Amino acid sequence: MFLMAKDMHYMLAGMPMAPEMLWGMAFEVIGLCLAMYGLTPATSNKSSSQSVTVVSESASLTLKHWWLIAAICIGLIIDVQKPATLGFVVPGMRSEYQIPNSTVAWLPFIALIGTAMGSLAWGFLADFYGRRASIFLSAIMFVGTSICGAMPSFWWNVVMCWLMGLSAGGMLPVAYALLTETMPAKHRSWILVLTGATGAVGGYYVASECSALLQSQFGWRILWFVNIPTGILLVILAFFLPESPKHLLALGRIEEAEKILRQFGGRLLTEAGMAAGLAARWRLMPVMASLTATALAWSIVNFGLLLWLPADLVAKGYTVEAVSGLLAKSALFGFGIVLLACPLYSLWSTKGTVALSALCTILGLLGILSIDWFGANIPALGVMSLLIVGACALLATLLPYSAELFPVSIRGRAMGWIAGCTKAGGILVQALALGGVAPQIGLISTGVLLLLIGAVTGLVVFGVETRGRSIDGEADIAKAVAAQAG
Repeated sequence: MFLMAKDMHYMLAGMPMAPEMLWGMAFEVIGLCLAMYGLTPATSNKSSSQSVTVVSESASLTLKHWWLIAAICIGLIIDVQKPATLGFVVPGMRSEYQIPNSTVAWLPFIALIGTAMGSLAWGFLADFYGRRASIFLSAIMFVGTSICGAMPSFWWNVVMCWLMGLSAGGMLPVAYALLTETMPAKHRSWILVLTGATGAVGGYYVASECSALLQSQFGWRILWFVNIPTGILLVILAFFLPESPKHLLALGRIEEAEKILRQFGGRLLTEAGMAAGLAARWRLMPVMASLTATALAWSIVNFGLLLWLPADLVAKGYTVEAVSGLLAKSALFGFGIVLLACPLYSLWSTKGTVALSALCTILGLLGILSIDWFGANIPALGVMSLLIVGACALLATLLPYSAELFPVSIRGRAMGWIAGCTKAGGILVQALALGGVAPQIGLISTGVLLLLIGAVTGLVVFGVETRGRSIDGEADIAKAVAAQAG
């Protein structure tokens, strides 16, 4: 259908959907269900209740570690590239379908809902199917949603973008879980931060380059079809990824886990005291609440305040040039802060770096409120730039810390919850925008400020330091919580 529309510059709006396309969509659903059935994990009759501690403390990263890091980086770039493409297809979509901005706004809104739902769903699947199998399923859905490129109807595009968000939303938390459970504790922290930053920056770069190279010749639809070769590459990468040995231990598949661990320079030790860690889960609930509040606050800042600020500042008397220049410089400085957060996170303190990032965001919010209180002045505008810096640092450290904090048996669900919360605030503010409710910058900033103050307090009081520690088993969590309480 796409190729037949070449003479119309690949515009398909208003064309009927061919029966082959309808059958293809049905087979996609059937194929996904068969894949889910085929990837159902085998369990072992051996009890996994006996305490097994995984030791993976190689002196240096092995070639197997570096291969896994490279594969996850490529996977995250591909994963981020797909939702990042939304911003590049909207102008062409608006022109082809002849629809107003208010209608087009439903596309990113529904896609964001899909990513939030995907984070929750894939977090559960990661604990049930395993890390590797969940990446497989995400990649399969990723390829299937490329059918967006041939959708003649705008609202069918909206539906498929929801599915796209569903497939893309779970990749990041699952990838973090796999890295956390495979990397040596000595190197785990900086690898998590740097891998996440590489995926985010690389994904937006690939999306922009594809748009620059292809869209002028093939129209906006070609950007969806790019996801076919990149999605197949993701499937191939998933085929060569190892399953998390610590997840295999949770299933009682000890021999398989030990075989994989040997490839990464690890070994197994038995140790008593597993039951002691079960109570520690409940003692992690306060810090879980703090991380949830931090994720919600970040999403409101990223998807709301940072989008509304330029227009609000211009309305308060600043020039467009001054606002644009400051925000651009702040974004560049924010990227540098991400690089600084990596050594701070791995060499100083994991929970301290997250709390410091949140504190930086708090100072930025105070800068916004000071503009409301005292009017336009350069110092307040300078402090406000800390909002961008803090948001960048939070993005780089929040999910890695969450991945390190929770034991392997619930890591996928915990990560999925936190990742979903990083979109929930965005869904709220975009719903307000779609409903025509004018945002009150001062009121929203005050609410986020109070939320973050409570979150930082909770992190400082209840947060567990994870730097260099093995905290994959229930007993490990118990020791870490006990150390924090002491």
